[in-house]
Amino acid sequence: MYKIVLASRYLIRRHITYFAVLAVALCVFIVLVVMTVMTGLVRDFKLKNHQFTGDCVVGTETLVGFTYYEDFISILEQTDFVESASAVIRSYALVSPSWTEQGLGLEIMGIDPVRHNQTTAFGETLYYHKGNVSKAFEPAFDPNLMGCVLGIEVGNRLGNALSPQRGARGGYFYSDQLDKTSVSISCVPLNARGAPAKADLGLINTLDFYYSDYSHSGLARVDGSFIYLSIKEAQWLCGMDGPLKRANAIHIRFKPSVSLHTGCQKVASLWRSFKQEKAGQEQSYLLDAVAVQSWKEYRRAYIAAMEKEQTMMTVLFGLVGITTVFIVLVVFYMIISHKSKDVGILKSIGASNTDVITLFLGFAFTVGLIGSTIGVFTGWLFLRKINWIEQWLFEHFGFQLWDRTIYAIGDIPNQVEFNVLVIIILSAIFACLVGAFIPSRQAAGLNPIETLHVGQL
Repeated sequence: MYKIVLASRYLIRRHITYFAVLAVALCVFIVLVVMTVMTGLVRDFKLKNHQFTGDCVVGTETLVGFTYYEDFISILEQTDFVESASAVIRSYALVSPSWTEQGLGLEIMGIDPVRHNQTTAFGETLYYHKGNVSKAFEPAFDPNLMGCVLGIEVGNRLGNALSPQRGARGGYFYSDQLDKTSVSISCVPLNARGAPAKADLGLINTLDFYYSDYSHSGLARVDGSFIYLSIKEAQWLCGMDGPLKRANAIHIRFKPSVSLHTGCQKVASLWRSFKQEKAGQEQSYLLDAVAVQSWKEYRRAYIAAMEKEQTMMTVLFGLVGITTVFIVLVVFYMIISHKSKDVGILKSIGASNTDVITLFLGFAFTVGLIGSTIGVFTGWLFLRKINWIEQWLFEHFGFQLWDRTIYAIGDIPNQVEFNVLVIIILSAIFACLVGAFIPSRQAAGLNPIETLHVGQL
């Protein structure tokens, strides 16, 4: 009981302990805000990559693609763990707008819009055809023309002043309907060996497409460099429409009850059997370059960069928390140096070294708990208002944490995760215990005879 009483008296009457509490609160506040924002950004970025890709990808990095993809899709659709599958053509093309002679190198993606929407969140990225994905490649002004869906930033890169413009808060402003704007898309068709398929007749295939919609995936690279086409037209442009049709990838969505790891393992097993079955058939050598990857592995090059930034920020602000250890150490050293008589009295009436250490460590625990509570509460209030605060600063001073015209960010993430919160609180309390341990050991080692000597009183 005396431990609680003394710890309470030290906390209330020794004003220097307020600095320790405030130091803990400030560190918890900073780490909580930074971790919440960074964790939210990484979580949102991963979600967008997952929605763009689907659960699993069977594909090749080559521009040649692979054959028999339709046969493998049929096998996948007969299983009890695959929800849907979509073949994809991916290549690079020269895109030349009708209003200028200058072209731009972009990436084209050939898809069946209905199947791809069943596998990914493609339909949710559209604006004019969000509720009718089957018409995604049909221009509203003439459904008989060949249409293309542009990444939301592609039109701006092509110099089209009528393309949606991004506002200061991150939203895009669309016109009521698309104007009759066309682009010429040219590709070098390749045969199964990777050589130009039209060496004797002209190297390129060219088709004219009209804007039919815009796609806003929230991924800066995708929205700024992708044009979506019908899979048949993309196959012709890339030279993959021969007797043995080719594709670059198959995107797969698993049923909700199937875990990502289990689903990918089953797809990999099916692919190994399928490749053995097709061995020796025409162009079966293309199957050797195909890999089965989860969406995390497939988009690893982009996700890893965000995760490294998160780790770096966590480490940097974790170092800020180390200052709490030294602040608590100094505060407790000063308290103990002024309360040596209290320690002497406790030891003279039978308190052991362990009791003294426990007393001051309990005091440190209280400091850490109170400081963490204050830091968590103020951090939670700040995060609740963080978007309002940023908007107010932008309206009055033009300050914005992230320029929405550059970064694919809407509102700043402010959802506190419970596991992050627990880790921060426990780390703060642990830092206080570490900082108080050395002064506590020093107090436990005091000699009661010397501290209570008449000459010292």
